[in-house]
Amino acid sequence: MQASATIAPGQQHMRALRRANEVRLARADLKRRVAEGEVSAADVILAPPEEADGMPVCDLLQSQHRWGSTRCRKFLSNVQVSENRTLGALTDRQRRALAEMLGEETARCESRRLTAVAC
Repeated sequence: MQASATIAPGQQHMRALRRANEVRLARADLKRRVAEGEVSAADVILAPPEEADGMPVCDLLQSQHRWGSTRCRKFLSNVQVSENRTLGALTDRQRRALAEMLGEETARCESRRLTAVAC
C-alpha cells in the first residue's frame, strides 16, 4: 500500500507562496522602518520579529543610512560574525555584542554630525 497526500499539491504550493510573500513584505517593511529611523537595527538584532529570523544580518545593517557592503563586512568582522549569518542563528553573546557596537557606532556618528563631518 502506498500513502497518498491528503492536501492537493496546488493548495500546498499556493499556501507556501502566500507565506513567502508575507515574509518578504514584512522584511521590506522592517528595512524601511530601520532606514527611516523608526526602529534601530540594534533593537531588531536583540529581539528579531519572527519574519526576520531567516534574514541575513548584513541585509538588516545595510538598510541603515550610509551602510554598504564594505562597512557591513568590516563591522561584522570585529565580532567574528559572517555577513550571511541569519538573525535567528545569532547567539545571545553575538546579539549583545552587535547591539553594543551599533550603539557605539550611532553615538560616534551623532558626535560627528554635531561637528559637521559625515559619518
